[in-house]
Amino acid sequence: MQGLALVVEDSLRGTVALGVLEAEGIEVQALPPAFDHEVEAVSTRLLGRHSGKPPSDIPGVAETRALFHKLDVDPTRTRPSSEALLRRVLQGKGLPRVNPAVDVCNLCSLEHQLPLGLYDRDEIKGDLSVRAGRAGEGYTGIRRQRVNLAGRLLIADDNGPFGAPTADSAHTAVKTRTRNLAVVVFCPVERAGQDLSVALEHIASRLTHFCQARVIAVRVVR
Repeated sequence: MQGLALVVEDSLRGTVALGVLEAEGIEVQALPPAFDHEVEAVSTRLLGRHSGKPPSDIPGVAETRALFHKLDVDPTRTRPSSEALLRRVLQGKGLPRVNPAVDVCNLCSLEHQLPLGLYDRDEIKGDLSVRAGRAGEGYTGIRRQRVNLAGRLLIADDNGPFGAPTADSAHTAVKTRTRNLAVVVFCPVERAGQDLSVALEHIASRLTHFCQARVIAVRVVR
């Protein structure tokens, strides 16, 4: 499987960095109790550290909100997906369960407070670009809602936009038949060093351990 090429729009350079991971051979099976234990440990740690705090005072949340503000997007109205997961956990609702690969990546996004997109690699056509959305752009989201992308950070292939750090499209969503994955982590540029590297390591490790994935490419694009 040839690696994906990704280009960041010039206007976004110095603002956002991307972590890109590709994996193949995903096995669809129930996650073991060890995964539940990891979810519990991460959730307990976050509750202990951040319960009762305003989101803007939580490390990771503040930087991602600042990234949205730089793009003239109000993060309190259009929340980064990582913050949405954190709010669920701090409200005692826990992580949603979708399928093993999605659940693993949601845990990593929650733990590192970095929004990420998880895509069916076989549904992506051509090279990728990360850019600001144009007037009228949007897609049907994974919950079948219309996602407006005008002026927002997005990722597109030859067929147009399919992902964003708020909500991904139904078209490239990971399904039970998905065997090959692409993960894109949307990272504020000031966290593009060790924070992003550690997040990518955890994504790779958990996909390998819990989903029997073979990670074939990991890189950072700025």
